[in-house]
Amino acid sequence: MIDPFGRSITYLRLSVTDRCDLRCVYCMSDDMTFLPKADLLSLEELERLADAFIRLGIRKLRLTGGEPLVRRGILDLIGRLGRYCSSGSLEELTLTTNGTRLPESAEALAGAGVKRINVSLDSLDPARFRAITRGGDLARVMAGSAAAAAAGIAIKVNMGALRDVNGDEIDRMIAWCGDHGHALTLIETMPLGDIGADRTDQYLPLDEVRRRIESRWTLEATGHRTGGPARYLRIRETGGLLGLITPLTDHFCAACNRVRVTCTGTLYPCLGQEDAVDLRAALRSGESDVPLERMIQPAIDRKPEGHDFVIDADHARPALARHMNTTGG
Repeated sequence: MIDPFGRSITYLRLSVTDRCDLRCVYCMSDDMTFLPKADLLSLEELERLADAFIRLGIRKLRLTGGEPLVRRGILDLIGRLGRYCSSGSLEELTLTTNGTRLPESAEALAGAGVKRINVSLDSLDPARFRAITRGGDLARVMAGSAAAAAAGIAIKVNMGALRDVNGDEIDRMIAWCGDHGHALTLIETMPLGDIGADRTDQYLPLDEVRRRIESRWTLEATGHRTGGPARYLRIRETGGLLGLITPLTDHFCAACNRVRVTCTGTLYPCLGQEDAVDLRAALRSGESDVPLERMIQPAIDRKPEGHDFVIDADHARPALARHMNTTGG
């Protein structure tokens, strides 16, 4: 699948649920209303959708949410999707998780062929973590990360950089990830959804963060790529990788190779635009996947050159009404 700008689309982020057991302050409001379960694609429909995209050229599949591991039966689905890794049809099957369900899920994930996961972790301080996640238990996430590492799964920690919240903790996170052999990616806050707060208060530009990091750590260029939007450096003192995802200060759109499908079957060619295609009706029109496949390529043909994210005093409201847990992380 080739988009209008010559980019080969090989990476699908497939959301399996909009629900999450945490309420992170940069992602959701405190009183979220989740979709009725009847609106969500069934596990069988999610599998058919993945099948279709893989036939059309997807080589990397990431399961997202919400929190994917809260979806009942998700480990069975992951096990079935793992056969594409065994056959070589997929280069990678992975997921993004908050880590709370990893203690009981890590071995099953490894058995299904999941070799790498992203764990969202914004603080190593239990009280601060509880405040950011509105009630989360850091010890549970630590146990989950340890279980994943013990199962042989590589971990990349995703840390949202939030001004006056955790910006003072980045050095500590670099050291901790280095000690445990985890890669670290820092992410600028994205203007998605009403979170009940002014995002300009949260926004911490990563060019500013990088200057702070370079005052203490030695950053070296690297050609490392994972297929996602992060640009990687290596930290000489720890040997670990540091990724930077900068949707605001330095757009990564020129190399975008991914599309997103929500847990209701809505295909978004771009995270930062409203244009979308509803695939659910095609999925439910019958046993044939031909109608589904015929809808996907025209959507790719409409993929825009880039997003329009802006955060400043004149753009305090979210760029898009939908929350990240609705689109898929």
